[in-house]
Amino acid sequence: MHAIWSRIPVAVRAVLVGGVVAALGSVPWTLLVSLNSKHWPAVPWSVPPTAVYLRFFWRYFRGEGWPRSTAEARRSLSRWNRVPDEAWGPALLAGLAGLVSVLLLQGVMSRLIALPAQQDLDPTKIPLVTMTFWLLMGAMVAGVTEEIAFRGYMQRPIERRHGPLVALLVTGVLFGLAHFTHPEWTLALLPYYVAAAAVYGMLAYLTDSILPSVLLHAGGDVFSALDLFTRGRSEWQVSPTPAPLVWETGADAAFWGSVALFLLAAGATVWAYAGLARVMRAGRTE
Repeated sequence: MHAIWSRIPVAVRAVLVGGVVAALGSVPWTLLVSLNSKHWPAVPWSVPPTAVYLRFFWRYFRGEGWPRSTAEARRSLSRWNRVPDEAWGPALLAGLAGLVSVLLLQGVMSRLIALPAQQDLDPTKIPLVTMTFWLLMGAMVAGVTEEIAFRGYMQRPIERRHGPLVALLVTGVLFGLAHFTHPEWTLALLPYYVAAAAVYGMLAYLTDSILPSVLLHAGGDVFSALDLFTRGRSEWQVSPTPAPLVWETGADAAFWGSVALFLLAAGATVWAYAGLARVMRAGRTE
């Protein structure tokens, strides 16, 4: 069996294992919150068992638990590595700049192609306390699970064999396709998810750790969920009402303004990631 597995291309193996890890982390929460929404939604009873499961999940993939013979491999593949103190600030700055660039990119994309509209939501049907706990737990599950699976188990082996650009592209596309279960998902959203994955993936590549991206991913999901449930607007929707496409109205001042803002943010992002790379190189040479 090992001989057969070793003949499979590295990228294929990484995708398969990363997909299994992602499912192990996310499916229990999906099932529990679905049951919770149908049975006793006034009480967020799905949160405590998910919190216990998530704790064991992240401890296992950071190298704890049985079997001890695989502990180092699990920690290495998950990229659950310590980030030097001096790199935390540059890493968070780079990640935040990248996420701002992604949102501004959506402002440009919304004028070039028709993005899907968010399905109507009525948050009043679910008690505020339940919704708050669901929101926080969902963000934690996504942050921990998706970073371990995509930026760790999937991206790291592809990086080593094919380089970071191929790894970012492959994992970015698969990260977008993984959100196909969302009812509003269409191929028009794939560039958004690829760009967001690149933000987290570059952080993991430069620091060899998923810790900064876990923090930013979970925080970003909280921000997105709050926007969704308070204003009915998904993370990819820049404004509540779609702007006319430039192919219909022409490239107006608002469109060129969006392009200019995106280019400025993209330049700042490149500068921030270059600064993070310098900090990490300096730390390795000391």
